[in-house]
Amino acid sequence: MKETNRVKPVNTDGGSTTLLLGGRIYSVGAPDATAMAVSDGVVVWVGQDSVGLALYGDAERVRLDGAFVAPAFVDAHVHATSAGLALIGLDLAGCGSLRECLLRLREHVAAHGDAPVWGHGWDESAWPEQRPPTRAEIDEVVGGVPVYLSRVDVHSALVSSALLALAPEAKQEAGFSPDGPLSRQAHHHVRRAIRDSVTVAQRRSAQEAFLRYAASRGVASVHECAGPDISGVEDLAALMALSGDPGMPEVVGYWGELAETAPPLDVRGLAGDLFVDGALGSRTAAVREPYADAPHTCGALYLEPEAIADHLVTCTRRGVQAGFHVIGDAAVAAVIEGFTLAEAQVGAPALATRRHRLEHLEMVDADQAARLARWGVVASVQPLFDAAWGGGDGLYAHRLGPERGTRLNPFAALAAAGVTLAFGSDTPVTPLDPWATVRAAVRHRTEGFGVSPRAAFTAHTRGGWRAAGVDDGLTGTLVPGAPATYAVWSAGELVVAAPDARVQRWSTDPRSRVPALPVLEDDVELPRCLRTVLRGEVLHDTGEVGS
Repeated sequence: MKETNRVKPVNTDGGSTTLLLGGRIYSVGAPDATAMAVSDGVVVWVGQDSVGLALYGDAERVRLDGAFVAPAFVDAHVHATSAGLALIGLDLAGCGSLRECLLRLREHVAAHGDAPVWGHGWDESAWPEQRPPTRAEIDEVVGGVPVYLSRVDVHSALVSSALLALAPEAKQEAGFSPDGPLSRQAHHHVRRAIRDSVTVAQRRSAQEAFLRYAASRGVASVHECAGPDISGVEDLAALMALSGDPGMPEVVGYWGELAETAPPLDVRGLAGDLFVDGALGSRTAAVREPYADAPHTCGALYLEPEAIADHLVTCTRRGVQAGFHVIGDAAVAAVIEGFTLAEAQVGAPALATRRHRLEHLEMVDADQAARLARWGVVASVQPLFDAAWGGGDGLYAHRLGPERGTRLNPFAALAAAGVTLAFGSDTPVTPLDPWATVRAAVRHRTEGFGVSPRAAFTAHTRGGWRAAGVDDGLTGTLVPGAPATYAVWSAGELVVAAPDARVQRWSTDPRSRVPALPVLEDDVELPRCLRTVLRGEVLHDTGEVGS
Protein backbone atom coordinates (compact mmCIF):
# COMPACT_ATOMS: atom_id res chain seq x y z
CA MET A 1 0.00 0.00 0.00
CA LYS A 2 1.22 3.49 -0.75
CA GLU A 3 2.97 5.04 2.24
CA THR A 4 1.59 8.29 3.58
CA ASN A 5 2.37 10.66 6.41
CA ARG A 6 -1.19 11.37 7.46
CA VAL A 7 -1.31 13.37 10.65
CA LYS A 8 -4.36 13.01 12.85
CA PRO A 9 -5.05 12.60 16.55
CA VAL A 10 -5.68 9.09 17.80
CA ASN A 11 -8.68 10.49 19.68
CA THR A 12 -10.62 12.17 16.92
CA ASP A 13 -13.22 13.88 19.11
CA GLY A 14 -11.24 15.19 22.04
CA GLY A 15 -12.17 13.16 25.10
CA SER A 16 -13.08 9.93 23.30
CA THR A 17 -11.23 6.67 23.76
CA THR A 18 -9.49 4.60 21.12
CA LEU A 19 -9.26 0.83 21.55
CA LEU A 20 -6.50 -1.05 19.73
CA LEU A 21 -7.50 -4.69 19.21
CA GLY A 22 -6.04 -7.93 17.93
CA GLY A 23 -2.33 -7.23 18.27
CA ARG A 24 0.68 -8.06 20.42
CA ILE A 25 1.14 -5.33 23.03
CA TYR A 26 4.58 -5.04 24.59
CA SER A 27 3.61 -4.19 28.16
CA VAL A 28 5.51 -5.55 31.13
CA GLY A 29 2.39 -5.10 33.24
CA ALA A 30 0.33 -7.35 30.94
CA PRO A 31 2.62 -9.78 29.11
CA ASP A 32 -0.20 -11.52 27.24
CA ALA A 33 -1.98 -8.34 26.18
CA THR A 34 -3.62 -8.10 22.78
CA ALA A 35 -5.43 -4.78 23.25
CA MET A 36 -4.79 -1.27 24.56
CA ALA A 37 -7.06 1.70 25.28
CA VAL A 38 -5.89 5.29 24.82
CA SER A 39 -7.67 8.45 25.95
CA ASP A 40 -6.47 12.04 25.66
CA GLY A 41 -2.97 10.93 24.70
CA VAL A 42 -2.59 8.59 27.70
CA VAL A 43 -2.71 4.80 27.97
CA VAL A 44 -5.68 4.00 30.21
CA TRP A 45 -5.85 0.21 29.99
CA VAL A 46 -3.93 -2.80 28.63
CA GLY A 47 -5.22 -6.37 28.44
CA GLN A 48 -7.15 -8.90 26.38
CA ASP A 49 -9.55 -8.11 23.51
CA SER A 50 -12.63 -9.50 25.22
CA VAL A 51 -12.13 -7.44 28.36
CA GLY A 52 -11.32 -4.34 26.36
CA LEU A 53 -14.53 -4.66 24.37
CA ALA A 54 -16.51 -5.04 27.58
CA LEU A 55 -14.89 -2.01 29.19
CA TYR A 56 -14.69 0.23 26.13
CA GLY A 57 -17.46 -0.97 23.88
CA ASP A 58 -18.20 2.53 22.59
CA ALA A 59 -14.58 3.39 21.81
CA GLU A 60 -13.21 3.97 18.35
CA ARG A 61 -11.73 0.62 17.33
CA VAL A 62 -8.41 0.11 15.57
CA ARG A 63 -7.87 -3.40 14.22
CA LEU A 64 -4.22 -4.42 14.46
CA ASP A 65 -4.50 -7.76 12.62
CA GLY A 66 -1.67 -9.26 14.66
CA ALA A 67 0.62 -6.22 14.52
CA PHE A 68 3.18 -5.65 17.26
CA VAL A 69 2.71 -2.53 19.42
CA ALA A 70 5.56 -1.28 21.58
CA PRO A 71 6.90 1.95 23.07
CA ALA A 72 8.26 4.20 20.33
CA PHE A 73 12.00 4.49 19.99
CA VAL A 74 14.15 7.42 21.09
CA ASP A 75 17.35 8.15 19.17
CA ALA A 76 19.67 9.64 21.77
CA HIS A 77 22.25 11.11 19.37
CA VAL A 78 21.50 12.63 15.99
CA HIS A 79 22.68 15.43 13.71
CA ALA A 80 19.44 16.30 11.96
CA THR A 81 20.55 18.76 9.28
CA SER A 82 23.56 16.71 8.23
CA ALA A 83 21.45 13.56 8.14
CA GLY A 84 18.73 15.35 6.19
CA LEU A 85 21.23 16.72 3.69
CA ALA A 86 22.50 13.17 3.21
CA LEU A 87 18.93 12.01 2.58
CA ILE A 88 18.29 14.65 -0.07
CA GLY A 89 21.89 15.24 -1.14
CA LEU A 90 24.93 13.15 -2.05
CA ASP A 91 25.01 9.86 -0.16
CA LEU A 92 28.40 8.15 -0.36
CA ALA A 93 27.59 5.35 2.08
CA GLY A 94 28.16 1.97 0.52
CA CYS A 95 30.66 3.17 -2.08
CA GLY A 96 32.84 0.18 -2.86
CA SER A 97 35.85 1.98 -4.25
CA LEU A 98 37.54 5.31 -4.84
CA ARG A 99 36.38 5.13 -8.45
CA GLU A 100 32.74 4.68 -7.42
CA CYS A 101 33.00 7.61 -5.03
CA LEU A 102 34.21 9.90 -7.82
CA LEU A 103 31.54 8.55 -10.17
CA ARG A 104 28.74 9.38 -7.70
CA LEU A 105 30.23 12.84 -7.23
CA ARG A 106 30.39 13.40 -11.01
CA GLU A 107 26.76 12.31 -11.45
CA HIS A 108 25.61 14.55 -8.62
CA VAL A 109 27.33 17.63 -10.04
CA ALA A 110 25.98 16.87 -13.50
CA ALA A 111 22.46 16.80 -12.06
CA HIS A 112 22.79 19.89 -9.84
CA GLY A 113 25.06 22.22 -11.75
CA ASP A 114 27.18 24.71 -9.82
CA ALA A 115 25.33 24.28 -6.52
CA PRO A 116 27.64 23.56 -3.55
CA VAL A 117 27.89 19.84 -2.79
CA TRP A 118 27.36 18.46 0.70
CA GLY A 119 28.14 14.73 0.65
CA HIS A 120 28.68 12.19 3.37
CA GLY A 121 29.54 8.59 4.12
CA TRP A 122 32.76 7.55 2.36
CA ASP A 123 34.95 4.98 4.13
CA GLU A 124 38.23 4.16 2.45
CA SER A 125 39.13 1.40 4.92
CA ALA A 126 37.28 -1.20 2.83
CA TRP A 127 38.22 0.13 -0.62
CA PRO A 128 40.71 -1.75 -2.81
CA GLU A 129 42.72 1.45 -3.20
CA GLN A 130 42.90 1.89 0.60
CA ARG A 131 42.83 5.67 0.17
CA PRO A 132 40.30 8.40 -0.49
CA PRO A 133 40.40 10.66 -3.56
CA THR A 134 42.97 13.43 -3.62
CA ARG A 135 41.95 17.07 -3.91
CA ALA A 136 43.29 17.09 -7.47
CA GLU A 137 41.07 14.13 -8.38
CA ILE A 138 38.05 15.87 -6.87
CA ASP A 139 38.81 19.12 -8.69
CA GLU A 140 39.09 17.25 -11.97
CA VAL A 141 35.53 15.99 -11.48
CA VAL A 142 33.85 19.13 -10.14
CA GLY A 143 35.82 22.06 -11.54
CA GLY A 144 35.05 25.20 -9.54
CA VAL A 145 32.17 23.81 -7.46
CA PRO A 146 32.55 23.99 -3.65
CA VAL A 147 32.51 20.38 -2.41
CA TYR A 148 32.44 19.02 1.14
CA LEU A 149 32.49 15.23 1.57
CA SER A 150 32.55 14.10 5.20
CA ARG A 151 34.00 10.74 6.14
CA VAL A 152 31.59 8.25 7.69
CA ASP A 153 32.69 9.29 11.21
CA VAL A 154 32.26 13.03 10.37
CA HIS A 155 35.64 13.82 11.95
CA SER A 156 37.40 14.49 8.65
CA ALA A 157 36.35 15.53 5.18
CA LEU A 158 37.48 15.79 1.59
CA VAL A 159 37.06 19.21 0.02
CA SER A 160 37.49 20.82 -3.36
CA SER A 161 39.86 23.70 -3.94
CA ALA A 162 36.84 25.94 -4.47
CA LEU A 163 35.60 25.24 -0.94
CA LEU A 164 39.06 25.64 0.53
CA ALA A 165 39.21 29.08 -1.07
CA LEU A 166 36.15 30.00 1.04
CA ALA A 167 37.99 28.98 4.22
CA PRO A 168 41.65 29.93 3.63
CA GLU A 169 42.32 30.01 7.38
CA ALA A 170 42.05 26.20 7.37
CA LYS A 171 45.50 26.04 5.78
CA GLN A 172 47.05 27.37 8.99
CA GLU A 173 45.26 25.00 11.35
CA ALA A 174 46.01 21.58 12.84
CA GLY A 175 44.63 18.81 10.68
CA PHE A 176 45.27 20.50 7.34
CA SER A 177 46.49 18.36 4.46
CA PRO A 178 47.54 19.88 1.14
CA ASP A 179 45.89 17.09 -0.83
CA GLY A 180 44.09 14.69 1.54
CA PRO A 181 41.25 14.81 4.07
CA LEU A 182 41.08 17.68 6.55
CA SER A 183 40.62 16.93 10.24
CA ARG A 184 40.70 18.72 13.61
CA GLN A 185 40.46 22.53 13.43
CA ALA A 186 41.03 22.63 9.67
CA HIS A 187 37.93 20.47 9.25
CA HIS A 188 35.86 22.80 11.44
CA HIS A 189 36.71 25.78 9.22
CA VAL A 190 35.67 24.14 5.94
CA ARG A 191 32.57 22.64 7.55
CA ARG A 192 31.54 26.10 8.68
CA ALA A 193 32.11 27.43 5.16
CA ILE A 194 29.91 24.79 3.51
CA ARG A 195 27.30 25.20 6.24
CA ASP A 196 27.09 28.90 5.46
CA SER A 197 26.37 28.04 1.82
CA VAL A 198 23.19 26.11 2.75
CA THR A 199 20.14 28.33 2.30
CA VAL A 200 17.38 28.64 4.88
CA ALA A 201 15.02 26.79 2.55
CA GLN A 202 17.53 23.97 1.99
CA ARG A 203 18.08 23.65 5.71
CA ARG A 204 14.39 23.45 6.45
CA SER A 205 13.87 20.84 3.73
CA ALA A 206 16.72 18.77 5.14
CA GLN A 207 15.45 18.98 8.71
CA GLU A 208 11.88 18.14 7.76
CA ALA A 209 13.05 15.24 5.61
CA PHE A 210 15.09 13.86 8.49
CA LEU A 211 12.33 14.19 11.10
CA ARG A 212 9.76 12.54 8.84
CA TYR A 213 12.23 9.76 8.12
CA ALA A 214 12.77 9.27 11.85
CA ALA A 215 9.02 9.00 12.42
CA SER A 216 8.80 6.42 9.63
CA ARG A 217 11.27 4.29 11.57
CA GLY A 218 9.20 4.28 14.76
CA VAL A 219 11.17 7.09 16.42
CA ALA A 220 9.09 9.58 18.42
CA SER A 221 11.94 11.61 19.93
CA VAL A 222 15.48 12.54 18.89
CA HIS A 223 18.32 14.16 20.79
CA GLU A 224 20.02 16.74 18.62
CA CYS A 225 23.72 17.04 19.48
CA ALA A 226 24.51 20.49 18.15
CA GLY A 227 27.47 22.76 18.74
CA PRO A 228 29.56 25.59 17.31
CA ASP A 229 31.73 23.23 15.26
CA ILE A 230 28.82 21.05 14.11
CA SER A 231 25.76 23.03 13.12
CA GLY A 232 25.38 26.45 14.72
CA VAL A 233 22.88 28.33 16.87
CA GLU A 234 20.59 29.23 13.97
CA ASP A 235 20.48 25.64 12.78
CA LEU A 236 19.56 24.38 16.24
CA ALA A 237 16.91 27.05 16.74
CA ALA A 238 15.29 26.21 13.39
CA LEU A 239 15.24 22.51 14.28
CA MET A 240 13.81 23.10 17.74
CA ALA A 241 11.06 25.23 16.18
CA LEU A 242 9.93 22.15 14.21
CA SER A 243 9.57 20.09 17.38
CA GLY A 244 5.90 19.69 18.10
CA ASP A 245 4.76 20.57 14.57
CA PRO A 246 2.26 18.10 13.10
CA GLY A 247 3.99 14.91 12.06
CA MET A 248 7.31 15.82 13.68
CA PRO A 249 9.01 13.85 16.45
CA GLU A 250 9.99 15.65 19.62
CA VAL A 251 13.45 17.25 19.47
CA VAL A 252 15.55 17.41 22.64
CA GLY A 253 18.34 19.91 22.09
CA TYR A 254 21.91 19.76 23.38
CA TRP A 255 24.65 22.31 22.78
CA GLY A 256 28.26 21.12 22.88
CA GLU A 257 30.18 24.07 24.30
CA LEU A 258 31.88 24.82 27.60
CA ALA A 259 29.65 26.65 30.06
CA GLU A 260 31.98 29.61 30.32
CA THR A 261 31.59 30.51 26.63
CA ALA A 262 28.20 29.02 25.67
CA PRO A 263 25.50 31.50 24.60
CA PRO A 264 22.16 31.52 26.46
CA LEU A 265 20.09 28.80 24.81
CA ASP A 266 16.87 26.97 25.63
CA VAL A 267 18.40 23.48 25.53
CA ARG A 268 18.31 20.42 27.74
CA GLY A 269 22.01 20.66 28.49
CA LEU A 270 25.49 21.78 27.54
CA ALA A 271 26.34 18.32 26.37
CA GLY A 272 26.33 16.10 23.33
CA ASP A 273 29.32 16.62 21.07
CA LEU A 274 31.46 18.69 23.41
CA PHE A 275 34.65 17.10 22.16
CA VAL A 276 37.14 15.58 24.57
CA ASP A 277 38.66 13.80 21.55
CA GLY A 278 37.89 12.82 17.95
CA ALA A 279 37.14 9.52 16.20
CA LEU A 280 38.99 6.27 15.61
CA GLY A 281 38.33 6.20 11.87
CA SER A 282 40.05 9.56 11.41
CA ARG A 283 42.71 8.61 14.01
CA THR A 284 41.79 11.60 16.16
CA ALA A 285 40.37 9.67 19.13
CA ALA A 286 42.81 10.07 22.03
CA VAL A 287 44.37 6.70 22.88
CA ARG A 288 47.00 5.79 25.45
CA GLU A 289 49.12 3.73 23.05
CA PRO A 290 49.83 4.71 19.42
CA TYR A 291 47.54 3.60 16.63
CA ALA A 292 48.57 0.20 15.27
CA ASP A 293 48.31 1.41 11.68
CA ALA A 294 49.80 4.86 12.39
CA PRO A 295 52.42 4.48 15.15
CA HIS A 296 53.35 8.17 14.94
CA THR A 297 50.11 9.33 16.56
CA CYS A 298 47.95 8.80 19.66
CA GLY A 299 45.14 11.00 18.35
CA ALA A 300 44.04 14.32 19.82
CA LEU A 301 42.93 15.30 23.33
CA TYR A 302 40.90 18.51 23.06
CA LEU A 303 39.98 19.00 26.75
CA GLU A 304 42.12 18.51 29.83
CA PRO A 305 40.69 17.14 33.11
CA GLU A 306 40.63 20.59 34.73
CA ALA A 307 38.44 22.02 31.95
CA ILE A 308 36.16 18.96 32.15
CA ALA A 309 35.83 19.44 35.91
CA ASP A 310 35.08 23.17 35.59
CA HIS A 311 32.31 22.42 33.08
CA LEU A 312 30.80 19.74 35.31
CA VAL A 313 30.89 21.96 38.40
CA THR A 314 29.35 24.96 36.62
CA CYS A 315 26.58 22.89 35.02
CA THR A 316 25.86 21.02 38.26
CA ARG A 317 25.51 24.25 40.21
CA ARG A 318 23.28 25.73 37.53
CA GLY A 319 21.08 22.64 37.50
CA VAL A 320 22.03 21.87 33.89
CA GLN A 321 22.94 18.55 32.33
CA ALA A 322 26.56 18.42 31.16
CA GLY A 323 28.15 15.95 28.81
CA PHE A 324 31.04 15.13 26.53
CA HIS A 325 31.96 13.28 23.36
CA VAL A 326 34.54 10.71 24.46
CA ILE A 327 35.86 7.68 22.56
CA GLY A 328 39.51 6.79 23.17
CA ASP A 329 40.89 5.34 26.42
CA ALA A 330 43.06 8.40 27.03
CA ALA A 331 39.99 10.59 26.67
CA VAL A 332 37.98 8.36 29.02
CA ALA A 333 40.79 8.64 31.57
CA ALA A 334 40.65 12.43 31.28
CA VAL A 335 36.89 12.38 31.84
CA ILE A 336 37.25 10.12 34.89
CA GLU A 337 39.83 12.51 36.34
CA GLY A 338 37.56 15.45 35.54
CA PHE A 339 34.63 13.86 37.39
CA THR A 340 36.93 13.09 40.34
CA LEU A 341 38.00 16.74 40.54
CA ALA A 342 34.37 17.87 40.23
CA GLU A 343 33.27 15.50 42.99
CA ALA A 344 35.78 17.12 45.34
CA GLN A 345 33.98 20.44 44.80
CA VAL A 346 30.28 19.55 44.65
CA GLY A 347 30.05 15.96 45.92
CA ALA A 348 28.96 12.76 44.24
CA PRO A 349 25.22 13.13 45.06
CA ALA A 350 25.05 16.51 43.34
CA LEU A 351 26.74 15.09 40.23
CA ALA A 352 24.40 12.08 40.20
CA THR A 353 21.33 14.28 40.47
CA ARG A 354 22.13 15.98 37.17
CA ARG A 355 22.57 12.70 35.23
CA HIS A 356 25.44 14.02 33.10
CA ARG A 357 26.03 12.30 29.76
CA LEU A 358 28.91 10.72 27.90
CA GLU A 359 28.51 10.21 24.17
CA HIS A 360 30.01 7.08 22.56
CA LEU A 361 32.21 5.94 25.53
CA GLU A 362 33.77 3.17 23.47
CA MET A 363 36.98 2.36 25.38
CA VAL A 364 35.96 1.99 29.02
CA ASP A 365 36.95 -0.68 31.57
CA ALA A 366 34.93 -2.23 34.43
CA ASP A 367 36.47 -0.05 37.15
CA GLN A 368 35.73 3.11 35.20
CA ALA A 369 32.18 1.93 34.53
CA ALA A 370 31.61 1.45 38.27
CA ARG A 371 32.83 4.96 39.01
CA LEU A 372 30.65 6.45 36.27
CA ALA A 373 27.63 4.64 37.69
CA ARG A 374 28.28 6.15 41.13
CA TRP A 375 28.25 9.60 39.52
CA GLY A 376 24.90 8.84 37.84
CA VAL A 377 26.36 9.11 34.34
CA VAL A 378 24.25 8.21 31.30
CA ALA A 379 26.13 6.40 28.50
CA SER A 380 24.72 7.50 25.16
CA VAL A 381 26.09 4.75 22.93
CA GLN A 382 25.76 3.54 19.33
CA PRO A 383 25.61 -0.25 18.87
CA LEU A 384 25.81 0.05 15.09
CA PHE A 385 29.40 1.25 15.55
CA ASP A 386 30.28 -2.29 16.61
CA ALA A 387 28.25 -3.79 13.77
CA ALA A 388 30.07 -1.62 11.26
CA TRP A 389 33.62 -1.58 12.63
CA GLY A 390 33.94 -4.16 15.42
CA GLY A 391 35.24 -7.73 15.40
CA GLY A 392 38.66 -9.16 14.72
CA ASP A 393 38.68 -8.02 11.09
CA GLY A 394 36.98 -4.64 11.43
CA LEU A 395 38.23 -1.07 11.31
CA TYR A 396 38.78 -0.95 15.08
CA ALA A 397 41.12 -3.94 14.92
CA HIS A 398 42.99 -2.35 12.01
CA ARG A 399 43.34 0.96 13.82
CA LEU A 400 44.19 -0.41 17.26
CA GLY A 401 45.27 -4.01 16.74
CA PRO A 402 43.09 -7.05 17.51
CA GLU A 403 43.60 -7.02 21.28
CA ARG A 404 42.46 -3.43 21.78
CA GLY A 405 40.18 -3.29 18.76
CA THR A 406 37.89 -6.11 19.89
CA ARG A 407 37.23 -4.68 23.36
CA LEU A 408 35.25 -1.58 22.42
CA ASN A 409 31.65 -0.80 23.34
CA PRO A 410 31.32 -3.12 26.38
CA PHE A 411 27.57 -2.71 26.80
CA ALA A 412 27.22 -5.64 29.18
CA ALA A 413 29.88 -4.29 31.55
CA LEU A 414 28.32 -0.83 31.57
CA ALA A 415 24.87 -2.24 32.27
CA ALA A 416 26.21 -4.57 34.98
CA ALA A 417 27.88 -1.60 36.70
CA GLY A 418 24.55 0.25 36.81
CA VAL A 419 25.25 2.83 34.11
CA THR A 420 22.06 3.93 32.33
CA LEU A 421 22.31 3.05 28.63
CA ALA A 422 20.64 5.19 25.98
CA PHE A 423 20.95 4.01 22.38
CA GLY A 424 21.29 6.23 19.35
CA SER A 425 22.63 6.27 15.82
CA ASP A 426 24.86 9.35 15.60
CA THR A 427 23.23 9.64 12.19
CA PRO A 428 24.50 10.33 9.56
CA VAL A 429 27.47 8.36 10.94
CA THR A 430 25.38 5.19 11.08
CA PRO A 431 21.83 4.74 9.78
CA LEU A 432 18.82 5.62 11.89
CA ASP A 433 17.56 2.03 12.12
CA PRO A 434 16.30 1.21 15.63
CA TRP A 435 15.68 -2.52 15.25
CA ALA A 436 19.08 -2.98 13.60
CA THR A 437 20.54 -1.08 16.56
CA VAL A 438 18.82 -3.38 19.04
CA ARG A 439 20.05 -6.41 17.11
CA ALA A 440 23.61 -5.03 17.06
CA ALA A 441 23.56 -4.57 20.83
CA VAL A 442 22.37 -8.15 21.33
CA ARG A 443 24.69 -9.67 18.74
CA HIS A 444 27.84 -7.76 19.67
CA ARG A 445 30.83 -8.93 17.63
CA THR A 446 32.83 -9.60 20.80
CA GLU A 447 31.55 -12.48 22.93
CA GLY A 448 30.15 -11.35 26.27
CA PHE A 449 29.89 -7.66 25.37
CA GLY A 450 26.25 -7.71 24.23
CA VAL A 451 23.06 -7.39 26.26
CA SER A 452 19.71 -9.21 26.26
CA PRO A 453 16.96 -8.25 23.79
CA ARG A 454 14.91 -6.79 26.60
CA ALA A 455 17.80 -4.66 27.92
CA ALA A 456 18.63 -3.47 24.40
CA PHE A 457 15.04 -2.52 23.65
CA THR A 458 14.76 -0.68 26.97
CA ALA A 459 17.95 1.26 26.24
CA HIS A 460 16.50 2.43 22.92
CA THR A 461 13.13 3.42 24.38
CA ARG A 462 12.91 4.21 28.08
CA GLY A 463 16.68 4.78 28.26
CA GLY A 464 16.39 7.67 25.82
CA TRP A 465 13.78 9.40 27.94
CA ARG A 466 15.91 8.89 31.06
CA ALA A 467 18.91 10.37 29.26
CA ALA A 468 16.86 13.53 28.69
CA GLY A 469 15.85 13.72 32.35
CA VAL A 470 12.41 12.08 32.08
CA ASP A 471 12.39 9.30 34.66
CA ASP A 472 8.84 9.17 35.96
CA GLY A 473 8.59 5.39 35.80
CA LEU A 474 5.96 5.58 33.06
CA THR A 475 7.35 7.33 29.98
CA GLY A 476 8.77 4.79 27.58
CA THR A 477 6.40 2.04 28.71
CA LEU A 478 2.87 0.97 27.81
CA VAL A 479 1.08 0.75 31.13
CA PRO A 480 -1.96 2.65 32.43
CA GLY A 481 -0.99 6.25 33.07
CA ALA A 482 1.88 6.29 30.58
CA PRO A 483 1.96 8.72 27.66
CA ALA A 484 0.55 7.06 24.55
CA THR A 485 3.86 7.15 22.70
CA TYR A 486 4.18 3.98 20.69
CA ALA A 487 4.83 2.41 17.33
CA VAL A 488 2.92 -0.29 15.46
CA TRP A 489 5.05 -2.83 13.62
CA SER A 490 4.42 -5.46 10.97
CA ALA A 491 3.05 -8.61 12.56
CA GLY A 492 5.79 -11.12 13.51
CA GLU A 493 8.38 -11.58 10.79
CA LEU A 494 7.68 -14.40 8.36
CA VAL A 495 10.56 -16.77 7.65
CA VAL A 496 10.62 -19.28 4.76
CA ALA A 497 10.65 -22.74 6.37
CA ALA A 498 9.88 -24.78 3.23
CA PRO A 499 9.13 -24.00 -0.45
CA ASP A 500 5.43 -23.43 0.22
CA ALA A 501 5.32 -22.90 3.98
CA ARG A 502 5.99 -19.86 6.10
CA VAL A 503 6.20 -19.81 9.87
CA GLN A 504 6.03 -17.02 12.41
CA ARG A 505 8.88 -16.79 14.92
CA TRP A 506 9.21 -14.64 18.01
CA SER A 507 11.96 -14.40 20.61
CA THR A 508 11.32 -14.27 24.35
CA ASP A 509 13.55 -13.12 27.16
CA PRO A 510 13.59 -16.25 29.38
CA ARG A 511 14.69 -14.43 32.51
CA SER A 512 11.42 -12.68 33.22
CA ARG A 513 7.79 -12.94 32.26
CA VAL A 514 7.61 -10.20 29.64
CA PRO A 515 6.03 -10.11 26.20
CA ALA A 516 7.92 -11.40 23.21
CA LEU A 517 10.16 -9.24 21.04
CA PRO A 518 10.64 -9.80 17.31
CA VAL A 519 13.32 -12.30 16.35
CA LEU A 520 16.70 -10.61 15.94
CA GLU A 521 18.47 -13.30 13.93
CA ASP A 522 20.37 -12.30 10.81
CA ASP A 523 18.14 -14.35 8.51
CA VAL A 524 14.96 -12.62 9.65
CA GLU A 525 13.69 -9.40 8.14
CA LEU A 526 13.37 -6.75 10.83
CA PRO A 527 9.94 -5.27 11.62
CA ARG A 528 8.49 -2.56 9.40
CA CYS A 529 6.88 0.50 10.99
CA LEU A 530 3.18 0.92 10.20
CA ARG A 531 2.38 3.79 12.54
CA THR A 532 4.22 6.05 15.00
CA VAL A 533 2.38 7.92 17.75
CA LEU A 534 3.64 10.62 20.13
CA ARG A 535 1.39 11.32 23.12
CA GLY A 536 -1.66 10.34 21.11
CA GLU A 537 -0.75 12.18 17.90
CA VAL A 538 -0.01 10.10 14.82
CA LEU A 539 3.34 11.13 13.32
CA HIS A 540 3.59 8.46 10.64
CA ASP A 541 1.01 6.14 9.13
CA THR A 542 1.30 3.78 6.16
CA GLY A 543 -2.46 3.32 6.04
CA GLU A 544 -2.21 -0.39 6.88
CA VAL A 545 -3.59 -0.09 10.42
CA GLY A 546 -7.33 0.44 10.33
CA SER A 547 -10.67 0.23 11.99
